[in-house]
Amino acid sequence: MSGLLPETEDAPPPPDGPGLFGDAAPASAPAPTLAPAPPPIPAQAAAYRVLARKYRPTTFDDLIGQAPMVRVLRHAFEQGRIAHAWMLTGVRGVGKTTTARIIARALDCVGPDGRGGPTISPCGVCPHCTAILADRHPDVIEMDAASNTGVDDVRDVIEATRYGPLQARFKVFIIDEVHMLSKNAFNALLKTLEEPPPYVKFIFATTEIRKVPVTVLSRCQRFDLRRIAASELAGLFTRVAQAEGATIVPAALDLIARAADGSARDGLSLLDQAIAQAGPAATVDADQVADMLGLADRTAIHALMEALVIGRPDQVLELTDRAHERGADLGLLLNDLLDLTHTLTRLKAVPALRDGPELPEAERALAISLADRLSMPTLGRLWQLLLKGSGEVEQAPDRRAAAEMVLIRCCYVADLPSPADIVRRLQLPPPGATRYPDSPSPSGEGTRAVANGAPFAPAPDRRPIAQAVAQAIAQAVAQAVDQAVPEPTLVSFRDVARLAETRREALLHANLLHHVHLVRFTQGLIELRPEPDAPRDLAPSLARMLLEATGQRWTIALSRDEGEPTLSQQGAAADLARRRTAADHPLVRAIMDAFPGAAIARVSDARADTYGLLEPTAGPALLEPPPDHPGFAPPDAVLLDEGDVGVPDPD
Repeated sequence: MSGLLPETEDAPPPPDGPGLFGDAAPASAPAPTLAPAPPPIPAQAAAYRVLARKYRPTTFDDLIGQAPMVRVLRHAFEQGRIAHAWMLTGVRGVGKTTTARIIARALDCVGPDGRGGPTISPCGVCPHCTAILADRHPDVIEMDAASNTGVDDVRDVIEATRYGPLQARFKVFIIDEVHMLSKNAFNALLKTLEEPPPYVKFIFATTEIRKVPVTVLSRCQRFDLRRIAASELAGLFTRVAQAEGATIVPAALDLIARAADGSARDGLSLLDQAIAQAGPAATVDADQVADMLGLADRTAIHALMEALVIGRPDQVLELTDRAHERGADLGLLLNDLLDLTHTLTRLKAVPALRDGPELPEAERALAISLADRLSMPTLGRLWQLLLKGSGEVEQAPDRRAAAEMVLIRCCYVADLPSPADIVRRLQLPPPGATRYPDSPSPSGEGTRAVANGAPFAPAPDRRPIAQAVAQAIAQAVAQAVDQAVPEPTLVSFRDVARLAETRREALLHANLLHHVHLVRFTQGLIELRPEPDAPRDLAPSLARMLLEATGQRWTIALSRDEGEPTLSQQGAAADLARRRTAADHPLVRAIMDAFPGAAIARVSDARADTYGLLEPTAGPALLEPPPDHPGFAPPDAVLLDEGDVGVPDPD
């Protein structure tokens, strides 16, 4: 019959004795054979708490690496200047939620005698402190915004703020990952956040502070929790290992501290794993931690760097093969090389860091030796290659092959000379060559021969380069001398544009630069052809500025003549001409041939002004009107002065 359970699942129990009519009781079916019950779980294993939870700070004194925030909060509590909302931000594992719970205890602590007020040092024994520590206080409400993102969830919080606390002094709302709230949820929270009841406190925590609306941030006191330094993390892990009765060598703790990347929670989780990996009554050494983390040994990293900078790809591949056999990720190996390159650069730039505590003692001698032998350009080039290669490894289908290609590339550019060395080599004759006095030849050029008598093609004479450099220096000095002499103001249209920039007439300066063609410029008269998209009040604005700046009335005439290109067009054309001239220079061509793929980024001329043009020569022609139209504009020009409003259409 449908709807009944299978017979095997609903069979009646066997009878206890003979049947109703005296027949013998049927033989009961043999009981099924069951597997032996598993042994009970030890009580200590069932009750084990991971180190990240067991050693979570309960007071501000236990919180490491956040001294600035603790100092501000301490002073605020001592002075009674307690805010109604705090925003805690920082990377994962630096103590945002832990800090929020400590603040909640500080707000509601009543002391051992039950008469205390808000304090920066909660007692930890009063009913409120113990309840908050156990996550069961009715007036401390924690909400995960990652799973409660909607406006209805925030409305529940707003509704709860209408009622006072049940037991404690304040009702504290802790909202974790607050950046996950929707836009409507943030908007619903704004009014309550700005003017909450006096018994309500908000504590927000987020790892993405940029995703929090500025309207919310402006209503909170913001604290940026810092990444915890590796030295502080190593000290914390040492104390935890001692409390757990584990023996860990300092080098292993340093590896864990570096791998934690400033996160105490991540580091404690790694420490927990390292202790479990070693087993009871065993010492955790650096090799075990390196195997667990998939890292290469630091000594091997230095050996790999040594092979890179001397250009030995065979040694590089041998070291990478050995690291790969140990389970190391070659992508992380490149990151270790980047970290070492950064360390060497710091040691090279600031020699005083060689005695600092940040550098492990085991690596100090190796790092100092490498820093002394490598130049700053070499370190900079190595950093760029490794940084670009790290991105290639992340995108490559085979991470190992991509990492090896990056390392081989570093080997082959290790002895590549710098651009300055290339220029120096191009200016010198080949090694072993002897220049003989010039002698006539069919081509009219001098001949050169090497020491063994075999002639070779004469190299171009580099003396014009030195002469050109000397001329450029002389011109720059002359230009500096000329600039020191006061020149007449407003001798060209570029002076007018510069005047607009100096007087911070940004819109007028932009229009003069891009939308105006100069037709004629004389003292007191400027004839222009504005482009169609130029503003109609351009001429009156220009006349007004000139009157205010010079005290002289200028006439601005609008013309239909073609005129000159705009200042921006002239600057672009001058820059293109300078690039072409530089590209045709023999030395530049030699450099471009030596560095395939190189390009000329910018060509500067000390004589050029801010618009990229050579300064015009001041003379009477610019200061005095031409004789045919003394002081007058062309007959078809439209004349405007500073009193006019608007610009008539030239058509």
